[in-house]
Amino acid sequence: MSFTSVLAQSAVADLDTAERWYRVLFDRGPDARPMDGLLEWHLTGTAGVQVWRDADRAGSSTSVLGCDDLDAVAARLGAAGVEHGGPQPGGGARLLPLADPDGNRVVLTGR
Repeated sequence: MSFTSVLAQSAVADLDTAERWYRVLFDRGPDARPMDGLLEWHLTGTAGVQVWRDADRAGSSTSVLGCDDLDAVAARLGAAGVEHGGPQPGGGARLLPLADPDGNRVVLTGR
């Protein structure tokens, strides 16, 4: 048996607010709305992020996403008003910890 895909998920209370934030993060709108209360961004052919309206679990998610130019992403997000402390060392790479409006952790990693 082998695993062939992954969808990281963030639970949010307000889907409209979350959609605005994740649009900025990914620099585009969602790729799919498979059902009421669910947004999806497809990052590669086999990996993506789901943003799911679930007020009871909102703010308790963590996603770690790799990117190829962490400095450029940090600059773009900062210019768009997303607060962060800039890239920092961690685990042999560099990390950019973020929090969505519900407090879900989104950690970008790269060199």
